[in-house]
Amino acid sequence: MPAAQPHFAPVRDEHSLGPTEDLDREPDGVPHDVVGLSALFSFLLAALVLGLWLTGSTTGRVSAIALLVFGVPMLVSGLRERSERERDRDHPSR
Repeated sequence: MPAAQPHFAPVRDEHSLGPTEDLDREPDGVPHDVVGLSALFSFLLAALVLGLWLTGSTTGRVSAIALLVFGVPMLVSGLRERSERERDRDHPSR
């Protein structure tokens, strides 16, 4: 059995990149911090609404509904604006 030859694959070899390749871009064009923030805020918003709803009081339930009616659109529009602002326009997704 022949001895295994070590294989070196450099992660950042700028000379072997094509003209349209960039190692620093997000492959889908969406900033990954926006994806993480949307997951975090969605979880926190759901936990807050559930907590308000489970209080059982009328004030808590009205607050939960108001938070859903106003909070979700504000969350979505804020993250959409940040995503558009930070999107990689030089190297769009394929």
